[in-house]
Amino acid sequence: MAGPVQSIERAAAILRLLAGGPRRLGLGEVASSLGLAKGTAHGILRTLQHVDFVEQDEGTGKYQLGAALLHLGTSYLDVNELRSRSINWADALAARSGEAVRLGTPLEGKVLIVHHVFRPDDTLQTLDVGALLPLHASSLGKVLLAFGTATLDPMPADGLEAYTRHTLVVREDLDRALAEIRELGWGAEVQEMSMGDAGIAAPIRGHGGLVVGAIGLSGAVERICDPRGRPLPALIALLREAARAISRDLGAVRW
Repeated sequence: MAGPVQSIERAAAILRLLAGGPRRLGLGEVASSLGLAKGTAHGILRTLQHVDFVEQDEGTGKYQLGAALLHLGTSYLDVNELRSRSINWADALAARSGEAVRLGTPLEGKVLIVHHVFRPDDTLQTLDVGALLPLHASSLGKVLLAFGTATLDPMPADGLEAYTRHTLVVREDLDRALAEIRELGWGAEVQEMSMGDAGIAAPIRGHGGLVVGAIGLSGAVERICDPRGRPLPALIALLREAARAISRDLGAVRW
């Protein structure tokens, strides 16, 4: 029997490396992490880039997983499985945080809400399952954009749609926000889709560490954020704990 093909093993190692962290990696970081010569690593990265398995940021020259690979990684995961694996954790998150919990996946340039747990109080609430949210103005959408699970349509000449005066409508501003989400591992929107409301979200990962969805908390801005409009650390900690638990159930071995 023929032995393993070294170039394929190295390509797989690079893909695992890029999938294992929330940030882009430069050529030197990839080469040193895997013990490869820069020329070898560069050749493999260029080949992976050619087939859209890897993307290179024009500004920094660093690499991240490409849209084609992310599509392959998420295609195995039925939305119903994502929902079923998340139900218990979402219920517990709502009970512990006192806020509404929503689970989102990308659909045709929007965020599809596939599960919604009401805030655990007696106030009148509307079920959001099946609702479509804008990618750029929701915490769920921004997380999906940041980790490459969703993409925006070509930028309109007059900018992205403004839902409030806080909505990020300039692509450069949104790109900066997405870079911060990749660094922090979670995202937020504060009165960007609706005045008086705020939300935070974290990625859900499947096999190989690929982001397959997002889970978020949403509610009144004064409950989600401190007086300076910053999301409360305690809520962020609860959210990320739930996201990690769901990811483990879906087969993610690294976070």
